Amino acid sequence: MPAKATPKKKSEKKPGKKIKEIAAPKASALKSIPFWIGFDLGGTKMLACVLDKDYHVLGTARKSTNGSDGQIKGRKKIITAIQEAIATAGVDPKGLQGIGIGCPGLVNPEKGILINAPNLGWKNMGLTGILKTAFKKPVSVLNDVDAGTFGEYKLGAGKGSRSLLGVFPGTGVGSGFVYDGKLVMGRSVSAMELGMIYVPGTHLGSGVPGAVMLEDLTSRLAIASQAGVACYRGQLPELDKKTRGNLRDIRSKALASAYNTGEEAALTIFRNSVSYLGMGIAAVINLLAPDHITLGGGLVEEMPSLYLTTLKEEVNRYALPSLTRGVKYSLAMLGGNAVAVGSVAWLRASTDK
Repeated sequence: MPAKATPKKKSEKKPGKKIKEIAAPKASALKSIPFWIGFDLGGTKMLACVLDKDYHVLGTARKSTNGSDGQIKGRKKIITAIQEAIATAGVDPKGLQGIGIGCPGLVNPEKGILINAPNLGWKNMGLTGILKTAFKKPVSVLNDVDAGTFGEYKLGAGKGSRSLLGVFPGTGVGSGFVYDGKLVMGRSVSAMELGMIYVPGTHLGSGVPGAVMLEDLTSRLAIASQAGVACYRGQLPELDKKTRGNLRDIRSKALASAYNTGEEAALTIFRNSVSYLGMGIAAVINLLAPDHITLGGGLVEEMPSLYLTTLKEEVNRYALPSLTRGVKYSLAMLGGNAVAVGSVAWLRASTDK
């Protein structure tokens, strides 16, 4: 019998084509231009954008946030995402001018601290200190909706306005206000928490008996929750077929479809929700008299007529006529890059770069 072939050791190379190694770009091949990092720290994902002086996106990097992993892992991911975005853009890291970051929840813009991000479980995270240590460049920290609103004011739908109110119904209801070029904020904390205003009323989840938060009546999540109940009761059969009443599946597109079918339950839910949102916006108009209101988020994008026309009618019902006259309404233009662009625009306005 022929002798058995000696088995190859794992360390021995198999014959075949040699794998070509991809060399890192040479320093001379990198673009030597000034650039900024705009960072959107979201509840589910984080996005780092490399922006040139004209706010063109040169490269991006995304990572899942996974807030439950903790703040230590979170800050490492933020730094890694920025490094990866710079590498993807092919720019010389020496050209970095600064970093702007928008965060969900309350922030202290002066000290650059994320005070509390409920959807992440992160508290008192010193983002300015973390990023300055890593990159040795100026850093600005904003609430994410403030950043998005400022981006729309400088480069998007609100360009040319004196004052702009941004309203973004989503999981909650975020809002920001730019007054004569400046974001409306407290001395040491972000402001304009429109969704957290309490109004008379209640529901089973009300934290305060006899009172209910505006976002519990007006957010996409609130609308989806009520639509799920309507599915269970057989009042929204088409939506029930598509989603089986599963809250996670009742997204903006499905809700818009239910509304467009003209089913009474969907019409009632949205009519009530938009009316309550109109009350909230009217309160801001009566206090601050914006000349422009821009609205954004997936639900607004799916149902622009409802949120530009019907909402305006509801606002006019509750606000002082002399203050609503001539107010412009628009859809936000910057989309998924709004927070990144706005946070850099704020940083540059603050540092005159």
